[in-house]
Formats: sequence, structure tokens, C-alpha cells
Amino acid sequence: MTRFARVYSPAVLFTGVAVAVIGGILSDDWSGWLERAATVLVAAAPCALVISIPISYVAAIGNASRKGILIKGGVYLEDLAQVRVMALDKTGTVTQGRPAVVDVRPAPGRAVDELIAVAAAVEQRSEHPLARAIVEHANTTGQPVPTADDFESLTGAGATGRVDGRNVLVASPAYTERSNIALDGFADVVPALQAKGQTAVVVAVDGTAWGVVGIADVIRPNAAAAIADLHAVGLDQLVMLTGDNQTTAEAIAAQVGIDEVRADLAPEDKSRIVGELAAAHGRVAMVGDGVNDAPALAAASVGIAMGTAGSDVALETADVALMADDLSKLTEAMRIGRRTRKVVRQNLILSLIILAVLIPGALLGILALPLAVLAHELSELFVISNGLRLARR
Repeated sequence: MTRFARVYSPAVLFTGVAVAVIGGILSDDWSGWLERAATVLVAAAPCALVISIPISYVAAIGNASRKGILIKGGVYLEDLAQVRVMALDKTGTVTQGRPAVVDVRPAPGRAVDELIAVAAAVEQRSEHPLARAIVEHANTTGQPVPTADDFESLTGAGATGRVDGRNVLVASPAYTERSNIALDGFADVVPALQAKGQTAVVVAVDGTAWGVVGIADVIRPNAAAAIADLHAVGLDQLVMLTGDNQTTAEAIAAQVGIDEVRADLAPEDKSRIVGELAAAHGRVAMVGDGVNDAPALAAASVGIAMGTAGSDVALETADVALMADDLSKLTEAMRIGRRTRKVVRQNLILSLIILAVLIPGALLGILALPLAVLAHELSELFVISNGLRLARR
């Protein structure tokens, strides 16, 4: 709009002056041509065109905020309207982000409580949802949890520490194998847990696997319906991004109807994949809730944070924040964006048509000044009224 005004406004002023001067010189009727020039300036004033966009955006953003959707600017409404591909983080977005230990498989000669206590000793210093699940499960057993030293978080993989002088690794099976720790005794256990939609976590002490813990996160009750609605609203592809293993991720995606799964991802992988999707499909939305999702949220055309569960970093990085852990808000945000774009287009077309009628009419002397003022004001009232429809619930 600013670029348009830089060209349009000087052109209108020049035209008005030219009409007054040239007409007055040729006819010697200066008062009549000055009035015609004034009529041209009034008829060509783009007030309806200029006000049609901000009034629509303000009304839509206000309506969205009442529905628990915080949109940080009108440009993101425009981007939402053009999104065709959406990427979603798994934990805390598709699932509730409150995983629990549902299965424990210790190695021969090891007790369940012993395995959980060693794992909890390391994980009690981690903030990851899977770590909290292990610690909470250990607290229910009543088994004392020792203290871990030399704690180190392995981003996207697990954590390590020293417990009673022994090196303890709590990590994904893939990372465990990369660390040259054999899982021979659990060759069938890990795939079986993953096939049930559980996340398998290996606990190894001094390079030897002590057991595998199966952790399951509950899928959000309305996730399947929300995914179906997102397809219905016009999204062509929904992609789930997760640091979890491929088998578990595919099991969850199949339950909710997600089209594609990208698993075993580190945080930097998520942002890279979002960039690849944007290069292939244009505007891409990313939905996440944790610190690990912030780079992907920033890389997306529209970053959407799950508000209540979202970390401060995710909320700060995102362009849209859902102020409730409700995936149906995603569909509502998409509908508001598409409806806003439709109304803005209507207002722009109407404003341009009015200018196309009024300006020639004023130049040819067909349109009197009072009629030009009346038509001008009526056009403003119409685009304002049309834009304010977006404020309705």
C-alpha cells in the first residue's frame, strides 16, 4: 500500500492541477474548471482502498483473540490464508505432552525398581517430558533415588551422568547403538514397544544395557477430529516432526490421520525440514510447544505455539499463539485467515471499481462535486461494514 501511494498520490495531485490549469486556459472559465479539478481530487481519493485492509485485519485479530488465538500482526493472517502445508511437533502438540511409564523390561539379574532408580537419578535433572515420566514413576515405587553427578543433556537423544561412581546413559535406542552399546538382549523388545506406539528408552550402566523403559504419551482427545478439519479447510499435507523413532511416530500418525512422518530428528533437523517444505510448497506453518521447536517456528512462514503448554521461548518466537491446548483452535485460525483474505479482496475490488467509475466521471464533468463526495463516503461506509463482519463471533 505504501508503494502504491508513492505513485498514486502524486499522480492524482498532478492530474487535478493539470485539469484546472489546462481547462482554465483553454476556456477562460477558471471557476468551473477549478470546481472540476476539486471533483477529480475528491473522486480519486483512495480512502476506501486505504482503509479496507487495516479495518479487516483489526476486526479479524480482535475476533481471533476472543477465541483464544493470539495473532501478532495482519501479515500473519495473510500468510495463514495461503498455507497449504503444516508441520506439527508430536510431543505436547499432537499428544498431551504428559507421558507415563507403561512398561519396564530389565535385563536378566536386574530388578525393575533398581533400573528405574538408576534412570531417575540421571533424569531428575532433565526437563524433557520423557525424563519427568521416569522420575514420577520412580517416586511411585518408593525406591530411594540416588544423586547423579556430571549430568549432561544429549539434545534430542537423552542424558548421561555418574551414579555411585558408575557411568549411566539414559537414551534412545539409536543413540545407544551409536555409542557402541550392544542391545542384543533387547532385539525384540524395542520393536515390540515401538509398534504399540511407545517410546523405548534404554538404560545403560558402564557400557552395558540394564534394561528398556517403555513410555507412552496420550494422544489429545480431539487430535483426529482436528486433523480431519485441517484437511477439510484446505491443507494439502500435514507432516509430523519428532525426535522419537519412526515406528512409534508412524503408529501415532496413523491414529490421528497425519499424512507424513519425519522421525529421529534433532531440533536443527526440524528447522531444516521446515525450510525444505517451504521451498517445495510455498508458505508452511509449523506448530510446536517446546524450546526445541523454537528454531522450526522461526523458520516457518507462520510459527504457531500451543499457548498454555508452550515454553516462553516458543511463545516469543511464534507468530500465532493458541492460548489453550486445543488443536481445534488451529482450524479456527486457518478459517479466520482465509475469511480475512476473502473480505480484503472484496474490499479491494470494490474500491478499485468505484475509483474506475468516479475518476472518469469527474474528468468528463459528468459527476458533480456533491455527488462525488456522497459516492466517496458511501464507499467508505461499505468497506468498513464489510470489514467489520470479521469481528462477529
